[in-house]
Amino acid sequence: MVAEWAMVAAVTAVLFAVTLQVIFALHVRNVLIDAASHGARYGTLADRGPADAVDRTSQLIGDTVGARFAGNVQATPASVEGVPTLEVTVVTALPIVGPYGPPSTLEVSGHAVDTP
Repeated sequence: MVAEWAMVAAVTAVLFAVTLQVIFALHVRNVLIDAASHGARYGTLADRGPADAVDRTSQLIGDTVGARFAGNVQATPASVEGVPTLEVTVVTALPIVGPYGPPSTLEVSGHAVDTP
């Protein structure tokens, strides 16, 4: 009876830890998407540019999930169906064990219409 309880407790603890890690990975992904979108919108304001979009995106990521996830942020002008846009791309590690994971495995982007 004691051995059964110990094995069930161990399996339950592992499942709980895996669930928390998946939740954390999804949270990081959603924060990165939101920061990239917000940075793109910020970069298309009348007195701003792509460099401002990169700075704003990096700042938002650093303030929410940590600066280690804001290492590779790029902003480039793009065109979607002939409409000029600004695309902000974030490439970082997908957190697999705590906040650590293989580098450059998660890539997200955000777009905003760039009106002249």
